[in-house]
Amino acid sequence: MTLRYGLIGCGMMGQEHIRNIELLDDTQITVVFEPDAQMRAQAAKALPNATMVDSLDALLAFEALDCLVIVSPNHCHMAQLQQIAALRALPILCEKPLFTDPADLAQATAFAQSYPAPVWVAMEYRYMPPVAALIEQAEEVTGGIKMLTIREHRFPFLPKVGDWNRFNHNSGGTLVEKCCHFFDLMRLILKSDPIRVMASAGQEVNHLDEVYAGHRSDIWDCGYVIVDFASGARAMLELSMFAEGSEYQEEIHAVGPKGKIACNVPGPARFWPTHMPSPPVPHVVISPRSPMGPRRIDTPVPKALLAAGDHNGSTFYQHQKFQQVVLQGAAPEVSLTDGIWAVRMGQAAQVSALENRVVEL
Repeated sequence: MTLRYGLIGCGMMGQEHIRNIELLDDTQITVVFEPDAQMRAQAAKALPNATMVDSLDALLAFEALDCLVIVSPNHCHMAQLQQIAALRALPILCEKPLFTDPADLAQATAFAQSYPAPVWVAMEYRYMPPVAALIEQAEEVTGGIKMLTIREHRFPFLPKVGDWNRFNHNSGGTLVEKCCHFFDLMRLILKSDPIRVMASAGQEVNHLDEVYAGHRSDIWDCGYVIVDFASGARAMLELSMFAEGSEYQEEIHAVGPKGKIACNVPGPARFWPTHMPSPPVPHVVISPRSPMGPRRIDTPVPKALLAAGDHNGSTFYQHQKFQQVVLQGAAPEVSLTDGIWAVRMGQAAQVSALENRVVEL
């Protein structure tokens, strides 16, 4: 059986989804809705056999359709999910964040309780090979995680269609838009829910002089977030979006009474300096307390997957699993509940940083 996809949004991330879906067996993107003319033209070139439509209603009316992938700007997700629910409930892979406005929490919760088909929230960082290896081994290596640190030192926000990602009211704010991945990882790795959030963040280097249609960009480019969990574990996020010169983009450290496990993930291969050797290899480092002696395990990613996107192969692995959800009836590994929690944590961090206070969850 060929799995037939409808694609909602074909910007930069939408193009990555196209390339990764095409790497899967027995898949076809049959219909696409993208309102931006330039992005639509790129999608039509990449998908000569797909039908381009001018509305979500028209996409949902398309007969040859088995599942949906939502890759529209953040602030569109909730309304589009509700429109789909009203017209044709199909399996969905929805890009993060699930919603952006705190007022939409009730709607997101109601949608999660009532939507009859599976929905996978696209937290692809779970599926980066070194991160997946850390998740699998963390409990055994640490003896129970007490401290979890996630550091992302990366490039600035890239240009998006209509500059939507330069404004908090569209993106949800940096700690939602960019960091909900990491809050999702915290809950997953620690196997617990957060109870309080403390953050300090701001706009320090990037975007200071950016003005779009007469409005100054208010998106942040750095921050620290500390999260306490019900289990008693603590987690910290460190974000810098003016550190593209780093050897590794993501670094995760989990520590417990038995030892420590860490992973290092390089940034997109296309950004690696051409005058230098090949990008570093992603890997895991296991560091027991006794007997002492760190051990490195490389987790290389096939070149075809690196070429298909900017997320260390994880978009492909995510789509493999989503394909099983649709064809075999498996439950989504990243649920709507997971997506809601990740947004709530990001929104709490935004409030904490803005109001200089601890936010209880």
